[in-house]
Amino acid sequence: MHKPAGILVSGNKFKTIANALPQNIRPGQLPDATIPQPVHRLDYATTGILLAGKTDKCIRLLNKMFENKVVEKTYYAVTIGNMPARGKITTEIDGKASQSGYRVQQSVVSKRFGKLNLVELFPKTGRRHQLRKHLASIGNPVLGDKIYGAEGLVLHGKGLYLHAYSLEFTHPITQEKLFIKDELPERFNKIFG
Repeated sequence: MHKPAGILVSGNKFKTIANALPQNIRPGQLPDATIPQPVHRLDYATTGILLAGKTDKCIRLLNKMFENKVVEKTYYAVTIGNMPARGKITTEIDGKASQSGYRVQQSVVSKRFGKLNLVELFPKTGRRHQLRKHLASIGNPVLGDKIYGAEGLVLHGKGLYLHAYSLEFTHPITQEKLFIKDELPERFNKIFG
């Protein structure tokens, strides 16, 4: 499913993806069907693909797959500044090992920001705010990042330019190879289109 920006995945607020799922997804038909629920997290400000499960067994197995890092995740971000064409960031987050790979897909000159890059990201771990922290740690914060962005280079009113693009994994029940994607938002295409 597509997660819009500005909505929590779960928590004790009324307006969350977890609370919206039962009204928007048909319940499962299997004997262990349960209330549909998300099986991973995306930041409040991040858009993109979010996986939900509809049976107890599937939710449990998908959670385990994310925990064991067998789900391949691809994100896209718009970053600020000059950066190498590709790389791996291994800066610890909250004292824990973390790793993100990246590849610059396209760059454009920007009057306000100097250079903007469309960057494909491959997180290997799943720390809180990992991609945002990693990109900021190498001097290339995500456009629109009010927490980790560079002073004076925060874009107001357009949101965070970080998008969960795709998930690739083997379905834990059917063993079918799945590739699920959520196309880039139009605001990305306006910069690089």
